[in-house]
Amino acid sequence: QLQLVESGGGLVQPGGSLRLSCAASGFTVNSHVIGWFRQAPGKEREGLSYIRSGGNTNYADSVKGRFTISRDNAKNTVYLQMNSLKPEDTAVYYCAVAAGVVGDWGLAPTAYDYWGQGTQVTVSS
Repeated sequence: QLQLVESGGGLVQPGGSLRLSCAASGFTVNSHVIGWFRQAPGKEREGLSYIRSGGNTNYADSVKGRFTISRDNAKNTVYLQMNSLKPEDTAVYYCAVAAGVVGDWGLAPTAYDYWGQGTQVTVSS
């Protein structure tokens, strides 16, 4: 029943922008904490940003000032706007939902219960 589907990834030049979408079904995104993560080959999964049910947001230092998380409740979709992209942003990007509260662990993958399949983002000239 519940499902998360990421889309919007692709190839972009350094300095460019991309918007990722996380379409949810089986639950309402404004009732849960939704997070964005990424994982590059050979590296651990990295928390990027999350949005709480009330709309408060948080960001990892690596993307602060460049990425913006947002939510469209009517579409039951969470977005990640990525600007000023760098080659080191290249990774598979995932969204995830937490069944309960995350406290101070909103950027930790272990705080989340359900995950999308991921979408590839490649930043290259």
